[in-house]
Amino acid sequence: MTDVLLICKAGGAFDSLRADGHAGFLKRGTDIVCAAETMLFRTVLSLLEKTDGLEVKKDISKRGSLFFCVKGGGTRSVERLVCVADFIREGMQSLAEEYPRNVRFNEVVSTDLSTGL
Repeated sequence: MTDVLLICKAGGAFDSLRADGHAGFLKRGTDIVCAAETMLFRTVLSLLEKTDGLEVKKDISKRGSLFFCVKGGGTRSVERLVCVADFIREGMQSLAEEYPRNVRFNEVVSTDLSTGL
């Protein structure tokens, strides 16, 4: 099972994401659930890395484990961070509903966050 934790700031802006585990729907390399999660997360990372004013820190060093967070931002990037959180939430809730044995999605909203690598 893949455990995914989305952390947002008050107001719904993305702060960080952690994903651990293998969905286990099919064997590694052919798992459609893992492929969907990977595509979702890679798209989000790409968008964040291309957003002016944001510093993206990530740890993708271990297969089956992913962490990334953002620092900084102005008015324009806050809008992007809210949209990114919505995108992750919609995608992961959909996967968790369709594949409840393979994906567990949780979200935490906090005003006092201390994320980091």
